[in-house]
This record gives sequence, C-alpha cells and structure tokens, in this order.
Amino acid sequence: MGKKTTALFLLVLCTACLIIGGRYIKGSGILKKYPDKSYLSTVEAEYRPVYRQLTDREKTVYAALYRGIADHKEKIPLPCELNGDEYSRIYCILEKQESRFFYLDSVYYTADKVRDAKVVYRKIYDLDRMKKELDDAVDEAVRGAAGLAGDEYKVRYINDYIVKKCSYVTGGDETFASNAYGCLVEGKANCEGYAKAFSLLANELELESVVITGTTDEGENHAWNQVKVAADWYNIDVTWADTDVSGEMRQMYYLCSDSGFMRTHFADTSLFTPYECKKDDRNYYVSSGLYARTIDEAEDIVRRELKNGNDTIEIRFATPSVYEEFRNDFIDEENIFTLINETGYEYEGEITLSLKENRPELCMTLAFS
Repeated sequence: MGKKTTALFLLVLCTACLIIGGRYIKGSGILKKYPDKSYLSTVEAEYRPVYRQLTDREKTVYAALYRGIADHKEKIPLPCELNGDEYSRIYCILEKQESRFFYLDSVYYTADKVRDAKVVYRKIYDLDRMKKELDDAVDEAVRGAAGLAGDEYKVRYINDYIVKKCSYVTGGDETFASNAYGCLVEGKANCEGYAKAFSLLANELELESVVITGTTDEGENHAWNQVKVAADWYNIDVTWADTDVSGEMRQMYYLCSDSGFMRTHFADTSLFTPYECKKDDRNYYVSSGLYARTIDEAEDIVRRELKNGNDTIEIRFATPSVYEEFRNDFIDEENIFTLINETGYEYEGEITLSLKENRPELCMTLAFS
C-alpha cells in the first residue's frame, strides 16, 4: 500500500510540474515562433546611412522597430532575441535618426533578454493632426528649395531655413523641443530638435545626413549633424549657427572638417561610427576667402575687404599662433589703422574699431565705424 501511495504521489507531482512548466514556457515565449526577417527597402535605406552600417541581424531588428513604430504599435515582435545592450543600442539609433517619430517618449523599456519590444509613446490627443502638421511643414520647406540643383545649395538652404524658422529653447521648456515637430511646426527646439529637423529636410531633398550626439568643449550634452555633399562628408551645427538675432548668423560651424570642428564638438561613438570629414573646401571661410593660414594671408584679407568698402570683416585663422600674432600686431599695436590708411579706405573724421572674438574657434570680427 505504501509503494502505491508513493507512486501516485509522484505521478501527481510530475503532472503538476508539467502543467506549471508548460504554462511558464508558454508565458515566457520560449517556444513562440519568431516573425519572418525583413529589411528596409532599397529606397528606404538610400538616405539612412547609419542603418547601412548595421549588421544584417541588426538591420532586421531595426526594420521591425521601424515598421511597428510607424504603425504606433506598443508591442513589436522582433525577428530574433537580443540582450539588453544590443536592443538598447539599436533602439537609440532609431530614435535619434528617424526624425518623423516625434511621438516617441523619451523613455524606453529594455531587459536582460528582449524578444518583444515594448514601446512608450507620448500622450498625444490627436496624433493624426500632428503628423499632418509636420508633413505640411516639411512640404512647405521643400517647396522653397525648388530649382536648387547642387548638394551645397541645398545644405545652405536648409541651414538658413531652420535658423530663420526656429528659436532655441532648453530641453524642458517645450514638450516637443527635442524633435523635428518642435523645430518645424512650433518653431521652438533645442539642439536635438534642430539636428533632427536638419536630417529630415536633408533626406527630403535627397541628401544623406545623420544626427550626431555628444558633448561640447564645456562638457554639455549636444547634438549636431553630418551631411554628405557630393562625395564628401562634412560636419554642420545648425543650432550654433542660430544667434536668435534677426539677420545675424554664425558661419563657423558650417561644412567643417573634423580637424577644426573637433575642438568644440566631441561625438559619442557608442551607438555608431561617425563619418570621417576630411575636407574644408566648402567651409564658409575657405570658400569665401576669409581663411588665414599665415599672418600675410590675414593681412591680405583685411586689405582686400577694406578696398572693397566692407566695414565688417570676419576672419578665421588656421592656428592659435597665427591668431595671436595677428591680434598682437594689428590690434594691440594698433597697426590696423596704418593698414586702413594704406588701402585708401574712405572715412570722415575719426574711425572706431569694434572687435569681436571667438578664441575657441579662432574667429575674429573687425567692425569699423
């Protein structure tokens, strides 16, 4: 009798374990079939350079997230299981690069193992209306670029359009400050909003662009862009181009190489590898003949601009030593006034020089009145 009771007890225990284990396995999704792998189309991938950097496995996850978020799904089955770090990296890349997804919340869920993405959205009363507002704002911007054939003309247009359209606010001042909706619809954005708006318009005008995040030389979090002009990549910071003064725009962060730009901008490389920007040929100062590699070049720039009757001269110097030498010779020693007389610059009575300096960027503005 004792043996029968023990056998019956073990049978009941095993059955219970099987039921509980089966429920756990079903609930955990271990035996759940993965959805079929898919990728972004060739057309979609063409203006998504960061997506093209991903491995094939990562691309399928990105594509699944992209499709699901576009449809506003809160739970998105992924084509494979990822650890938490892998998932976080891909999600953060998408959140920064997909500028139309303004309705994503600033937080996201992750875990040690991720098979289904749980997406958090902003609480928006009328999402369809806001999507249309963004579409209309993009269409309006694109119409203004009609007839612009070259990449550089398009970049100049986008840069100037955003500077005129938007005013800078800190991250907590406005709900949509950190995305393209805040920049292009509400006209208020922080650096991330500026950068996402730039990439969105660049893509619409068939330019490759990426949003770069990192820090400034003062240790502050910051965002800017890289954009491909013809065959070459350049750095551009539209936020720092905006002075919020009507008719005034900074030019020192426009189409820069890494060598100069990295004095004040330090990219975060944990998500993806930023593109190497080697050339300065399209930089505002170089292309405008306002870039001085030597003290003689700086003097020639001043002479030329004065002879042309310009009362405001902005110069960028190649090195700190050339900057300091020019400042010492022409500003501290006041030899700039000798140069004025030699060029025949016309003025009545006395002339006053106002000096504006940006030492970190090696820029100097001379204004005569």
